Order: sequence, then C-alpha cells, then structure tokens
Amino acid sequence: MAILAPALKQGDTIGFFSPSSPATCFAPKRFERAKAYLQQKGFNLKAGKLTGQSDYYRSGSIQQRADELNVLIRDPQVRCIISTIGGNNSNALLPYIDYAALKKDPKIIIGYSDVTALLLGIYAQTGLVTFYGPALVASFGEYPPLVDETFASFETLLCETAYESRRQKQNPPYRYQMPEQWTDVKIDWENQCEAKLTQANDWQFIGNGVIKGRVIGGNLNTMAGIWGSPYMPEIQQGDILLLEDCLKGIETVERSFSHLKLCGVFDKVSAIILGKHELFDDKRTGRQPLDVLMEVLNGQPVPILNGFDSCHTHPMLVTPLGVEGTIDFDQQTICITSPWLK
Repeated sequence: MAILAPALKQGDTIGFFSPSSPATCFAPKRFERAKAYLQQKGFNLKAGKLTGQSDYYRSGSIQQRADELNVLIRDPQVRCIISTIGGNNSNALLPYIDYAALKKDPKIIIGYSDVTALLLGIYAQTGLVTFYGPALVASFGEYPPLVDETFASFETLLCETAYESRRQKQNPPYRYQMPEQWTDVKIDWENQCEAKLTQANDWQFIGNGVIKGRVIGGNLNTMAGIWGSPYMPEIQQGDILLLEDCLKGIETVERSFSHLKLCGVFDKVSAIILGKHELFDDKRTGRQPLDVLMEVLNGQPVPILNGFDSCHTHPMLVTPLGVEGTIDFDQQTICITSPWLK
C-alpha cells in the first residue's frame, strides 16, 4: 500500500538540500533567481544546513549531507523537500535517512538525476510515492518561458488547488500534455541572461494497445549505484519503466541498456518511457538512444514512449514514482491513473 503525502498549499514551506554537488556555491546567481521565483509563487523556503557550503565535488561529508536531509524530514513545517541539483553521490546517504520519520509525517520529496537514488530508496524503504521532477537551482533557476512551463507541471501535480479540482471530478486520470518546445542548449549558468533557444517537440509512441502498470525508474546511470541493494525497488511484472540520462556517450548508453537486459528487466516491464537525453554524444554514429535501445532489445516486443520530457531538458514534467500509469499507444496519450497525493 503506497503512502501519500499531502498536497502543497499557498504559504507552505519548501525545504531545499544539496545531497551531492554544491550548486548553491558554484551557481550563486542561478540559486538566487530560483529562490526568488518560488517565493514569488507564494511559498516559504527553508535552506538546508549545507547551503553555501562546499567540499570540492560535494556539499559536505556523507554524514553532514544525511543530517541536512534528516533535519528537513523531521521538521513538521516543511511540506516539500526539493534538491538543489544532483551530482554523483546521493546514494551514500541511503543508510542514514530517517525513514521512520517520513512514514510518520509523509511529505513531498522531489528531484531528478542523481537524486534518483534517494527517490527510489525512500520509496523502497517506506512505500512513500516520490516525484521525479525539478530541482531548485537546475530547474527553477531557468529563465521564462521554460521555467514557467516547468512550474505549471509542478503546480498541477503537487498543489492543492489543482489536486482538489481533480478529486471533485471523481479522480479522473491526469493526462500529460506534450510541451510545444524544448531545449538542451548549454549556457554557462552564471553568465546566462536570457531564455535559451528551443526546438519543436515530438513524442514517439512505438507500440500498440493500452498498457497499464506501476511507474518506476529515473536516471539510468544513477540506478546502477543502487542496483541489487535494498534501496532499489524490485522491478515487478508489468511495470512501466522510466529511463533517462544526460551527457553520456553512446558506448555508455549501450552498456547501461545491456545491463538491464542482462538483469531480465525487459522480460518484466510492460512498457518503457524513454526521456530525452541531454547533449547525447553519438560518437559520429548518427544514432540516438532509441536506436541503441532497439538494438539491445533485439526484437523483444516492449512498447516505448520516446522523448518524454521528465528529464534533464527544459521544460520538465513532474512524474510520480510508485503510482499506476496508463499509456495508450493507439491514441498516443500518457496518464497517471491512481492517486499520488492525499
């Protein structure tokens, strides 16, 4: 039985923490812009203890980073906990998280990339539905109109007004809308002063029929760091698997997809949601991650939704993990069909 956190209300406190990279230090302008953006939307912010701190490649020691998160988990005023950014080492925190406190007082936990380890670890240990979605600095520090589209998904999925409206209509499925434009243009964050150039969007529905299953997954490279541990939810028969990655070469992507095949994952899942790959390096092959996945599958009939915008690109759509999703490959729609908040 899944545990659900309450929806966010105007005036609620959002706590932010830095489980790996010290973005509050290396991107101070973007950090301030992100804080101001959420405050203008009516939220109070509580800074994690490692805000403004740096230990070279990380914000602090393993224990310091775990303590920072646990302070926010134990604070009854904090109703949502958002990462500032990802990195490479969030999995180190997993043995030290106060899971009992989260069970007692469930709250929204949201982030992406390396924070996949925490989202899946918390779900595996508690049953709490977590959210693959924006990070404070990386996402809400972007310029309009992209940041506004990301916030629109955040508000629609996580805030009380929108969620209550849905419940009053007897909980109809939530249907995702494809953003018209997207970008993975890279600009130095501290020198960026305008919106990024965008390109027309496209989702590919490769398959037939209607697929229903538990939505699970996240950043593929990060999942390798918890695979086989008690913090990686067991892939169940019929799951819909969300996969995304960034800044990787085609050889690494082939290895990662092949790892899943060797583990029997593709024998269990009913469908794959493949997110856009930020700045994918095709090594002059002309191939994309979808091509690599299809080669690894080698004719195995797994339906694929390719190009979904819950990934490192902008804008970013919030995706609950641990809920039921439905992909209609004939009608080309994707919906969340079970409650994700209470």
